[in-house]
Amino acid sequence: MNDLDWNWLKAFLHTAQSGSLSAAARKLGLTQPTLSRQVAAIERQMGVTLFERVGKSMVPTPTGLDLLEHARAMGNAAEALGLAANGRSQAVGGVVTVSASDAVAAHLLPVIVRRLRAQEPGIAIEVISSNAVSDLLRREADIAIRHVKPEQPELIARLVREAQALFYASESWVQTYGHPRTATDAAGLPFVGSDRNGRYLAYLRDHGLNLSEDSFSCYADHSVTHWALVRQGLGIGAMMDEIARETPGMVRVLDDVAPVRFPIWLVTHRELRTSRRIRVVFEALAEGLANGH
Repeated sequence: MNDLDWNWLKAFLHTAQSGSLSAAARKLGLTQPTLSRQVAAIERQMGVTLFERVGKSMVPTPTGLDLLEHARAMGNAAEALGLAANGRSQAVGGVVTVSASDAVAAHLLPVIVRRLRAQEPGIAIEVISSNAVSDLLRREADIAIRHVKPEQPELIARLVREAQALFYASESWVQTYGHPRTATDAAGLPFVGSDRNGRYLAYLRDHGLNLSEDSFSCYADHSVTHWALVRQGLGIGAMMDEIARETPGMVRVLDDVAPVRFPIWLVTHRELRTSRRIRVVFEALAEGLANGH
């Protein structure tokens, strides 16, 4: 009994409900001989007679009637399972978790989330603000915005665009120190640092800026805090161009220094192919980030 083929059970159920092999075969998209063999197979497997032929009709035997209720319950359960799976994949509602760096989460995502919320009020976005790379395979997030290309083949990734960060200082800082435009002009001027282990300093040096640890007036490893310190006039800092343009009281400096370029990747797991909810959010993020907001 445990080895019964579900196709055999469907053959039995539809034959009993329609009253004929030909009608059941049409409904299941099978030939009548194939359906007849499936009914015979389940009778042979169970060692019972399920139907009696009355003219061209198939009439369930008392045993067949007893089993029909169980088969009908199984059919209803299978149909409910299919509807639930389809409803889950097509429903545009529920929570979608999006992971992003603190700067993107604070400055770019809110506008996108507001627009998405107006279009799809059934979707709630949970924003995870973190500079760590979220593990999508462990479902720490449904979608991640990254600045490096993911290496896991199980993930789906789309390069949204190449972004750039430029160097800025506050208006009050410029009033005090002037408007440096070249790397040479930056010598001896205060900067806001990112870390104390030398990596940010090495990066700025590779970018053509001849700085030392003495160049940093303060440090902050999170971009939002880093930017807040720059806004307070504590030194020069780098920020994504679209964020800086929306920040009042900031002046672009080091105009002749090449911008810092980095990619924006949108990454998700393979459920993107089956979950309409995640697909809708993924496309909204792709559109918003491509436009800078």
